[in-house]
Amino acid sequence: MIYHVLPGDAVAGVFKEAKIDGELIVCREVFVTGPIDAENIDEFWDERAKFILAEYGEDEIVYHETVADELAKLGDLTADDEVYLWFEYELFCSVNMWFCLWMLSQTGATIYRVEPIGLEIDNRWDGFGKFESDDLKACFEMRTKLSDADIALGSALWQVYRRKKFTELKELAKSATDAFPYLGEVVAAAINQDVEPLKVVRAITSGGETDFGKIFAEFKKRAGVYGYGDLQVQRIIDTLS
Repeated sequence: MIYHVLPGDAVAGVFKEAKIDGELIVCREVFVTGPIDAENIDEFWDERAKFILAEYGEDEIVYHETVADELAKLGDLTADDEVYLWFEYELFCSVNMWFCLWMLSQTGATIYRVEPIGLEIDNRWDGFGKFESDDLKACFEMRTKLSDADIALGSALWQVYRRKKFTELKELAKSATDAFPYLGEVVAAAINQDVEPLKVVRAITSGGETDFGKIFAEFKKRAGVYGYGDLQVQRIIDTLS
């Protein structure tokens, strides 16, 4: 079977128009925030469900059905399957992809990465946001097959990130591979994640700016490497109130 792991429902809608063969698995998680270090996978999903309920008001049962169960499919794949990971470059998407590679690392499935090719360097954190169906087809044609070493690296990145072992994370960032563009920048952002986004929002609002749209746009300019959406930025603003 062929599976495409997409970074959200917005991309899934455009993807369907592209009519690329394969089953869809949509990653609706936000592993860049909240608890991610549990003793086992069942406890992991339960902790995530409780966090999502507290943070976003999403019902725990709905979370398990639409988020956890969707991603749990990855662990059931076999060596007969092909998986295409459609993830962007910033920290938000990178962490989600590392998790997927950890889940897939023992399956033997053939894994490819599909990147948002063609972005200007200044727009590298924008991802698939403005891509249309033909753009996604072009990205698919330029897919990268991941080696065993790439898969192991992705799995290792997840395991040290979730335990906040930043020294080890920094060492892994030195790994030279085309499969993880901008890894050094992303890891540097991860290491400063508890400080830098807050610092950026504080700097933006220090002059009295209160319009969320303007704050969010400026945050993306200054700290696009984090890939935070409006909910994450609003949460930071709330902590400053």
